[in-house]
Amino acid sequence: MPPMATTEATLTSDLVDHRESSVTRWLATTNATAFSVYCILAAFGTYFCMYAFRKPFTAATYEGMVAFGFGYKTVLIMAQVAGYTLSKFVGIKVVAEMRARDRAVCILLLIAIAEIALLGFASTPAPWNFVWLFVNGLPLGMVFGLVLGFLEGRAVTEALSAGLCASFILASGFVKSVGRTLLAEHQVDVFWMPFLTGMLFVIPLCIFVWMLAKIPPPSPQDERLRSKRSPMTQSDRRAFWRRNSIGLLGLLSIYTLLTITRSVRDDFAIEIWSELGVANEPTVFARSEFWVMIGVVAIAGLTSLLRNNRFAFLASIGMLSGGFLIVLAAVFCQSMNWLSPMTFMVLLGLGMYIPYVLFHTTVFERMIAALKETGNVGYLMYLADALGYLGYVGVMLFRNSVTADRQFLPLLNQVSIGVAAIASMLTVWLLIHYRNRIPNPANQPESPTPSSATV
Repeated sequence: MPPMATTEATLTSDLVDHRESSVTRWLATTNATAFSVYCILAAFGTYFCMYAFRKPFTAATYEGMVAFGFGYKTVLIMAQVAGYTLSKFVGIKVVAEMRARDRAVCILLLIAIAEIALLGFASTPAPWNFVWLFVNGLPLGMVFGLVLGFLEGRAVTEALSAGLCASFILASGFVKSVGRTLLAEHQVDVFWMPFLTGMLFVIPLCIFVWMLAKIPPPSPQDERLRSKRSPMTQSDRRAFWRRNSIGLLGLLSIYTLLTITRSVRDDFAIEIWSELGVANEPTVFARSEFWVMIGVVAIAGLTSLLRNNRFAFLASIGMLSGGFLIVLAAVFCQSMNWLSPMTFMVLLGLGMYIPYVLFHTTVFERMIAALKETGNVGYLMYLADALGYLGYVGVMLFRNSVTADRQFLPLLNQVSIGVAAIASMLTVWLLIHYRNRIPNPANQPESPTPSSATV
């Protein structure tokens, strides 16, 4: 075997087969704090780096550019989201069935494809280079579920997942700041900027994925507290849906609405900040998302302290409403000119991300545990993400087909109010439904049935 091939084979083996690794043995025997810090660092770092291959193109405004009757930036966003959405539908199968030993190599392969697509975006004349952003979105949509697979089904899953979710809150603003800096201070071409931003994160990405690959599987104690997690075949997924379809329809509806609102705020942040009167400040994106991250991670992480799975699941649904109330308050106060731009964007982000992150950290995790289901969170997250991003593509197409208005702040406020109102009503219904659906452990026999909750 040639030397290069030998090296690649050794790297792949090291990434995949970590059962005899000294790092893995240490993680399996160390205390909970050290284990949690390691896992959070590995997951946060991996997904944070992934955003450097996904979001930097949104740091440019592409002012004055039009393609196919739409604003050029809108075409780029819709192209990437279309690929990302298709990836979520594919991920329902791929992520749900992925074996643990294959996840790390798959993450690196998917992100490598995305970076090659950014090279194509830089090399192909506009507007036809929009096709490459569709290609870019196709692999990236599956990365989150693969990273989450290393963390779910553990006694401290909420804390670990909160650390993971902190990455996509902070990373989006950070990579936009990197992109704006490359454009403004280094005069990098607007089409080459996304590719170069990704290249800056290649080495850190490899380090963090290596760390992920060393995490041991959940312990027997974890399985006792949360239920065993395993790959789900197509028949497993269909059976799970039949058993839980009524409640899932409500949860998926809320998540779809949240994805639409969060994506408008995120993808058009440059334009929204400008309409708020803030321009030519590259660091504003990272600063606003930092404070959002702190608040959301603290709230989501604390749910890991709740041992009763039924109570934790119902509490997480109740906390969704708290986020929606913050959204309504932020929009009202902004309309009355009571808030500075920074305060408005932080409060709005906090209100949106509290329920959004709770889905990733607690809602689906505790739902599986409370119902004593065998399966994995990846299936539920990818079912939710597929519908959420499909809804976002629909909103963008509808908006650009009925109006030539390019104001994104009014759109954000209108969508936020509608989502918060509808989702709040759905949470009330879900609380009633699941309160009756999931038996109270205190009223159950000592030997639980398969559908009972865990204390």
